[in-house]
Amino acid sequence: MEPLPTRDLPPPEELLEVDSAVQFKALSHPLRQRLLFALARRATMSQLATALGAQKGNVAHHLRVLRDAGMVRVVETRQVRGGTEQYYQRTARRMTFAGHQAAATAAMFDAVAEELDRTTTSDPLLILRHVRLTTAQAKALSAELERLVENTEEAGPDDPVHGVLVALYEQGLPGTAGAPATAKE
Repeated sequence: MEPLPTRDLPPPEELLEVDSAVQFKALSHPLRQRLLFALARRATMSQLATALGAQKGNVAHHLRVLRDAGMVRVVETRQVRGGTEQYYQRTARRMTFAGHQAAATAAMFDAVAEELDRTTTSDPLLILRHVRLTTAQAKALSAELERLVENTEEAGPDDPVHGVLVALYEQGLPGTAGAPATAKE
């Protein structure tokens, strides 16, 4: 079945909750993470291969995995020089992760680290700060961070894409499950 042209497809969903084993497995490969970042805008397999410095066959395989996981879709199909050209895009603008999935967190941090290594600007912003907050303060900060990210207006399609990763979490106590045991300070 041939996909509908872009004009007949609804825009990407706002949010995809990553919660299945198939989706977490799809995120486990660095090229698939990079493809998801690149597919904030629609692109063909050839465009993706060129932009990411990857072989078309590898890109095709990883796009198929992401498509089977419901994370990308074909948004347009065109006939070009006797062949078919497909444009891909993410199925959602944002992704959240269900539960405490260490593998998903590690995959996202790995993808962000790779993006930071490839940045064309010399001054990316990366801050880690530990701060003591009451439950009410943490909820207020979380709401403010979400509001800030959600209300940032997108520039035009020819402007560069910037990655934004926001995390707010309560640090585990030393020696508890999921927290590293450290010496007393």
